[in-house]
Amino acid sequence: MRITQKVFYDLAIWMVIFGLCIGTVFPFFVILLGVPADIALKPFFFTACLGAGALAGILNYSLARSIVGNRLKVLASSMSQVEQNINEMTFSGDTSKCTPEHCAIPVDSRDEIGESAVAFNRLVESLSVSIQTQAAVRSFSRMLTSQLEVESLTEKALELFFEHTGAGAGLIFYQSDGLMKLAASRGVKNPDLVLAVPYVQDVLRTGQKQIVPLSRTVSVEWVEPDFQPGEVIVLPVTNKDVLIGMVILATGQKFDAIQLGRIDLFIQGLGLALNNAMTHDRLQHLATVDPLTGIFNRRFGMRRLQEEFRKAVRSKASFGILIFDIDHFKVVNDTYGHLVGDRALKSVCAIAKDALRDSDILFRYGGEEFVAVLPASTEQDLWLSGERLRKAIEGTTISADDKIVCITVCIGGAAFPAQPVENVDHLIQLADEALYLAKNSGRNKVQIARKTAGAAL
Repeated sequence: MRITQKVFYDLAIWMVIFGLCIGTVFPFFVILLGVPADIALKPFFFTACLGAGALAGILNYSLARSIVGNRLKVLASSMSQVEQNINEMTFSGDTSKCTPEHCAIPVDSRDEIGESAVAFNRLVESLSVSIQTQAAVRSFSRMLTSQLEVESLTEKALELFFEHTGAGAGLIFYQSDGLMKLAASRGVKNPDLVLAVPYVQDVLRTGQKQIVPLSRTVSVEWVEPDFQPGEVIVLPVTNKDVLIGMVILATGQKFDAIQLGRIDLFIQGLGLALNNAMTHDRLQHLATVDPLTGIFNRRFGMRRLQEEFRKAVRSKASFGILIFDIDHFKVVNDTYGHLVGDRALKSVCAIAKDALRDSDILFRYGGEEFVAVLPASTEQDLWLSGERLRKAIEGTTISADDKIVCITVCIGGAAFPAQPVENVDHLIQLADEALYLAKNSGRNKVQIARKTAGAAL
């Protein structure tokens, strides 16, 4: 039925042909109605009928073009607007214009044109959801690549889960030393209760996602009291099929298909990012901790010592350090072996960490020598802390070959600004000199440097 490449041109041609056919048949039709043949078949009347048929076809074409064509122009214009918005979004990243509010067309007829408008609006809505989902995934992916710390990664991830899924409460756990540890939570009052919930235990056991509808009449103890979840989803976080974490989200109603799809897309990237963050944390820990004693190593400890010293200088606050080592440690090593010596080092460090304050910094300076950094400590504070440390270690014993080895330490200290030092190296030198004075005066002693180095408190 196509004659040209334009539908309305074809419509015009066929309407005119149809009008001419009507005009040709009309004279014979009126004869049947009683009009004399000599009138109906006159050339003038015959020509008038053909002209009227052609004119009717042209008028019908004009009406169709006006009514149908204008509606199609609206549809085409809306499609062009969608195309323009998508192109702008591609380069700007702004998805605000790709919404049904900006691109939908009114549905004002109940026919094929109206159905086309409805289908177009549905397409726009689906396209808008798709674009928003892609934007959410890009945002989530950018966040994953920008965070290397487990805590910051999981906090940001949970924030985006809330933003794009409508969750009202949620938690993220990660696995460490075979245990699930809380990394981030929102809208949760008792995170410790979550791991004991049966459906959470099922996910830990099977590694399979669980979507759990909740009754409005049943209270959920681990969420905030002003929030009543209608559904909870528990998702395992895996890397190379190994469970490394878990995400738990709760919503007030139910997660719809779009939200569930976004959750699944987010989880796919979270597994690799969380594994990388956990690996980074382990490397950071290895880079700062002495592997034998479990306290900070010299490199990291000296950096912290420099930071605390500069802070004390700026704020004109008191500051001190203690240097201590194990008495006759070489004899212990030579007599009982390095394994016993290692046990002595570990025991001393464990006792020292308990004896010092939480704000103090303990690190291994070298061999059997250790440094404790004590912010906001005067000479008198150093003396008291040193005595407390010495007495705590004094009772330490190590068993070796059915013999008991008693452990004691000598401690030297120096305080700023009591000692007018200009740098950390000078402060360490004064504390070291005090340590050797303690050694030379009989061991198991504490000595704090005074303005005249070597004078004891």
